Amino acid sequence: MFISKDLTAASSIPLVLSILKLGDNYGYAIIKIVREYSGDEIQWTEGMLYPVLHKLEEQGMIRSYWQESDTGRKRKYYALSKEGEKGLDDMRLQWDKVHTTLNGLWKNLFSEEGVCLI
Repeated sequence: MFISKDLTAASSIPLVLSILKLGDNYGYAIIKIVREYSGDEIQWTEGMLYPVLHKLEEQGMIRSYWQESDTGRKRKYYALSKEGEKGLDDMRLQWDKVHTTLNGLWKNLFSEEGVCLI
């Protein structure tokens, strides 16, 4: 399934914040988690993720720190801040409202088989 760039971009911040709510993580792992949770339907690149991480860090929603990995290589990890937790809670309410609204409309527009009723 193709997911538009607009929808991917709109969902990037709540996805990143949700992943970091699970625990601190680094860029490549975040990309893998999105791919896993979406069943390989959402495939981010580093060029898409890192501007989002930098924006969130500038806004104080996340913080970063360097830590040595098991291989001895240093990695930049990202952690959710208190401001980020609040932002995630707000975004969840907004996404729930959009989801509920669309489901209500689509229930009236389409049959269970996906055929347009109007």
